Amino acid sequence: MTTFTTQIHTAAEPCWQKSFDHPFVHEIGDGSLPNDVFRYYLIQDRYYLNEFGKLHEKIAEKLTDKEDVDFLMAGAQGLKDGEIAVREGFFDRLGITPDEIAHTPMAPTAYNYVNHMYSELDRGTPGRAIAGLLPCYWLYNEIGQRLIAAGSPVELYERWIETYDSDDYTDSVNTMIQLTNKTADNADDTERAQMQDSFVRSSAYELAFWQMAMDKQAW
Repeated sequence: MTTFTTQIHTAAEPCWQKSFDHPFVHEIGDGSLPNDVFRYYLIQDRYYLNEFGKLHEKIAEKLTDKEDVDFLMAGAQGLKDGEIAVREGFFDRLGITPDEIAHTPMAPTAYNYVNHMYSELDRGTPGRAIAGLLPCYWLYNEIGQRLIAAGSPVELYERWIETYDSDDYTDSVNTMIQLTNKTADNADDTERAQMQDSFVRSSAYELAFWQMAMDKQAW
C-alpha cells in the first residue's frame, strides 16, 4: 500500500527536481556559489528558521498525543540548539553582524513562505501545518544525500551539506514523515487533499527560496 507521504512526494516531484537542478544547489556543490549570495541566503534562512521553530511549538499546543508533542517540542529546541547555532558559526566566519541582521528585512519569498505555513495552521488544521513543515525537513535531507558523495571544495559549503546528511538529521526527517503519515491516516479525504496542497505549496516555496537568494530579492 502506498503511504500518504509517498503520494505527496510524487505530487511534488517536478518541483523537487527543479530544486535539485537549481544553480544555487549545484554551485554549493562545486564551490562556485558567490560568497555574497550565500551570506544573503543565511540571513533570510535565519528569519525562516526562527519562525519554523515557533510553528513546531504552536502545532504541538494543538495536539494531544504526548509522543507527537514531545517530538515537535524537541524539534523546536533542536533548531535553537543545533541548526540555528550552526548558522551562527557561519555568520562569524562571514562577518555577518547582529546589526546587519537587524537592518535586513525579510525578503518577499521568505515572508510569503512563513505566512503560508502560519495560514495552514491558523486558518486550517494542525495536519495541514504538519504537511507544510515536511518539505523543509525532507527536501534538504535529499539534497544533502545527493551532494555528500562529491562534497564541496569550499569548507563552509561542505559543512552546510553535512548538516543535512547527518544521522541525527535523517532520523528527524524519518520521524516527521511518520508523523505526517499518522496524521493523514486519521484524516478524511478532504483533509488529506488539503494536506497534499500544503506540502506541494511548501515545496514550491523551497524552490523559490533558492532563486530568492540568487536574485538577492528585495521589496
